[in-house]
Amino acid sequence: MSTSLSRRGFLGTMSLASAAVFFGACSGGGDDGPAAPSAGPQVSQADIDAAMAKPTTLTFWTWVPDIQNQVDLFEKQYPAMKVQLVNVGQGSPHYQKLRAAIQSGQGAPDVTQMEFQYIPSFTLGDNLLDISGYGVAGIKDQYPEWVWSQVSKGEVVYAVPQDVGPMGLLYRDDLLSDAGVEVPTTWDAFAAAAADYRTANPKSYLTNLAPNQPGQIIAYLWQAGARPFAYDGDKTVTVDLASDAGKKVLGFWGEMLAAGSLSVDPDFTDSWYQGLANGKYASWPTAAWGPVFLQGTAKKTSGKWRAVPLPQWDESAPASGNWGGSTDAVLKTSANPIAAAQLALWINTAKEPALKLATEQFLFPPSTTILNDPEVADLESPFFGGQKVNTTFKDISETVTPDFGWLPFMDFVYTNFNETLGKAIADKGDLVAGLQKWQDAVAGYAKDQGFTVA
Repeated sequence: MSTSLSRRGFLGTMSLASAAVFFGACSGGGDDGPAAPSAGPQVSQADIDAAMAKPTTLTFWTWVPDIQNQVDLFEKQYPAMKVQLVNVGQGSPHYQKLRAAIQSGQGAPDVTQMEFQYIPSFTLGDNLLDISGYGVAGIKDQYPEWVWSQVSKGEVVYAVPQDVGPMGLLYRDDLLSDAGVEVPTTWDAFAAAAADYRTANPKSYLTNLAPNQPGQIIAYLWQAGARPFAYDGDKTVTVDLASDAGKKVLGFWGEMLAAGSLSVDPDFTDSWYQGLANGKYASWPTAAWGPVFLQGTAKKTSGKWRAVPLPQWDESAPASGNWGGSTDAVLKTSANPIAAAQLALWINTAKEPALKLATEQFLFPPSTTILNDPEVADLESPFFGGQKVNTTFKDISETVTPDFGWLPFMDFVYTNFNETLGKAIADKGDLVAGLQKWQDAVAGYAKDQGFTVA
């Protein structure tokens, strides 16, 4: 199981007081295909107005904490609408119950939360409504290209983005200063800094490489230009984890591991939380949901942390990857598609509910409109020495490279990681060989499921 579940669980239980001004996220869909589909028919504004004035009850499956706030605003804006919120679980339980409801033809929601990487597994069965014609295509310019590529294919739009996780680096300013180590801006400098820091502070590590976290590894691959997955929407998939770019990334981390510069503790565990709090790790390469998570986990280190972009492979072409992100999608089985599409659209793009998602539910906004709002952009965090961390991650988001795709069976990809590359990390073994084992297992699974592997 991916530890994205742990991040969602954190969002569901976190204290609003400890969260302060930051955002969390959960974990895409821009796949290369032989032919981009055309958008469906456009729904007129008159039809939308009529649908929203008709007494209607919608069912909305979501794990977002306190999203009743947005629903209340929606029902106030559209008095004829009633929304039934249902949380069927997080991670695998959510998707298992969703698939079961779709297959049985009973109990499926109108609108559902869906992470980027799971969109292809539902487009595979033609389960998602193309909402481009329901006013959703008009919001494209509010998002960076990479975000929009996660929810669309050609002219078709499968979901409204809700939150994202562009990757940056959080570090302890005091620990690096005491060790005489400068903040690295390139990966080569990061490796040198990891060795120097370990020498200066033998009880601590510059960072940790978690053996149970495929999402983080995939984000590293994304930043480096690897495109390990693609799906043509039919019967052909691409599995290219062990590409040259992939081998470069895992070779890099493997060399640091062999040199003793890294710890390999499983993340989102009690000992890992303690490591963040007691200085065992001087930095954490993480997503835009990381700052609020860290603030709740390592309260006693307030004021000592800073946020910067990830170290770069090529400083002349700044790039990042994404770790986390979710959407609201409408199922084709909805008896009220217009109203369902407007619910997904309104709560994520109307200013009041979207700002609440950012400042109360602490989801890092995908929309540049919301990110540029002073309520978000101008917030300063005492935990990060007064830094405007939201703006830092907004700038990072603009460097995430687009056109990163997923497979229609990411459940297997994440689970198998623990048996292949994750095991190599835990054993401090050959990470490139572990990457190849992951590649072979995923490609073999694809063939067993009847896909052609390109």
